[in-house]
Parts: sequence; C-alpha cells; structure tokens
Amino acid sequence: MEQSFTDQSFTDLVIGAMGPKTTPKMRRILGSLIQHIHDFTRENHITVDEWLAGVEFINRIGQISDDKRDEGILVSDVFGLESLVDSLTNQIGGAAGQSTETAIIGPFYRSGSPRYPNGASIIQKDVGGELAWVHGRVTDKQGKPLAGVELEVWHTAPNGLYEQQDPDQPEYNLRGTFTTDENGKYDYICLRPTSYPIPYDGPAGDLLRLMDRHPNRPSHIHWRVTKQGYHSLITQIYDSRDDYVTNDAVFAVKDGLVVEFTDASDEAKKRNVQFELAYDITLSTSDEAAAALKRRDEILLKKEQELAKTGQVQTAYRNGSH
Repeated sequence: MEQSFTDQSFTDLVIGAMGPKTTPKMRRILGSLIQHIHDFTRENHITVDEWLAGVEFINRIGQISDDKRDEGILVSDVFGLESLVDSLTNQIGGAAGQSTETAIIGPFYRSGSPRYPNGASIIQKDVGGELAWVHGRVTDKQGKPLAGVELEVWHTAPNGLYEQQDPDQPEYNLRGTFTTDENGKYDYICLRPTSYPIPYDGPAGDLLRLMDRHPNRPSHIHWRVTKQGYHSLITQIYDSRDDYVTNDAVFAVKDGLVVEFTDASDEAKKRNVQFELAYDITLSTSDEAAAALKRRDEILLKKEQELAKTGQVQTAYRNGSH
C-alpha cells in the first residue's frame, strides 16, 4: 500500500522509527514534539516556501546570537515560552506558596559578576539615575535565617542597556554578587531600575512587528539566589510605579514580584540614596524540588504506560493528554 505523507499514518511512522535505545523520557518528549510539529504543518497547510522561511528564521536566531546577546531566549520570551517554562519549573521546584516566586532569567545574565561585601554599590561608573538601597533577609520556609546564600543581581543603566550592550559602560557595571551574613541579611546600593525595550533589530523584533506589539519591559532587577542544599531561585522584582508592569512585552510579571520603592529612611539617607527597598527572600530545599520532579515523572510515565496498554499513545500525542 502506498504511504500517504499527509495524514496521521505518516506521523506515526516517524514517531515509531525511534529505536529501542531511546529512553522513555526522550520517547515521550520527542514523540510529542513530532506530533505537534506535524499537526501544526497540516493545520496551516505549510508550503515549501513557508517552511524555508521558517528555517531561515531559525538560522538567523543563531547567527545574531553571541556571548552578549541570546536571541533564542529573546524569541522564546516574545512567545511567552520562557515564562511558561518558568511557571512549570516553579511548580516542580516547590517554590510556589511559601517560597519566593520565580521569574525568567532573560537573555542578559552573565556569570562571574564581581563579589562585593554587604552594603557595597554595584555602580562602577556614574550613568545617571536614582540611587536605591536594597536590603533584606533570606530564610527557609520555616523562617530560619540562611547564612552563606549567594545573591547575584543585575539591571540596566538608565539608557536601557545592560553593560555588555553598551561600550560606554565598564565590564560588569550594575552587576554584583553578595553573600548573606550569619543572620541571613544582605544589602547593596544600586539604581532604581528603568523600563526599556528589548532588542528588536533581529528575529525577536520581527516577530513583535508581525504581531503589532511593543518591545517594552517594565523596570526591574534580576536575581539569582543560590545555596548548597536549596533550590536555586531565579527571579525579578518590578517597580510598582512603572506602567509596563501591566503590559510586559515578555509576559514575565507576577503580582507577588511587584514591589514598592519608598523614599529613603533616615538609615538609608546615611548611604546617600534617594530610595530604598526592603525585600525578603524565602528558599525551598533541593530535596523538596527533587521530590516534586520525581512525582511529575512518575505520573507522566504511569500515564504513558496505561495508554500504551490500550494502544492510545498516538491519540494522546494528538489530543495533548500526554
């Protein structure tokens, strides 16, 4: 019988071509991916010219990316994919509820930021803007202070550029790594953050124009919080005064991450700043995250095994019940 290349039997053939050494997890993930790609192609009657345009678009993502710009993350952000992945990971990590909410890492994270003592400034060069003192405490979910927690923080200059985008800023300007003291406390000086447009001179910008969307992100500070034995936290905090808090180009704002910078208290004024932010962080343990991930995998595997017994695996790929 002649093979049809346009119906489900062809998709089943491609999925079924995976060999016996394919792990159950990869069989599930790649089978689902193939199914959705084929369904998308059939539903939209993609032509060769349209497929080639899509391939070229993907190639351009790689071509424009370098150590200072990750266009793949930008495109994911425009589609809301990173925020979706972040939320799913947050559920797995047990970071919801009593723990500090997560947010996307974004395309401009750099490892190896300078280590500063608590109370230091991450401002290496005067780039304008309003000074802020950020301080708080890191605890576990029972409220126990956590010493030795590393906090990496970074944000843009008032011109809307991160230091690796801006030749006029020194290396690692407006970035720093701090460590909590024996009481779980940290503090540092930074700028009150500024809203800015994501780069839109590449594929991500092309997508925004196709969808008639703006490129602007609300003012925010990025955080990466780590400690041995605890689930790593990647998050952002958003300035409540910013209009884009309710209209973020990359859909990353969560209500629990919107904060209010206040006028400097007497204690803050000693540090010659105009504003301050008190912000406490709560971490969940690595064991909690591992247990949640194991439960997820067990549920997915059991569902797949049940479907396999009744011959419904391919149907599950099609209707999204995997």
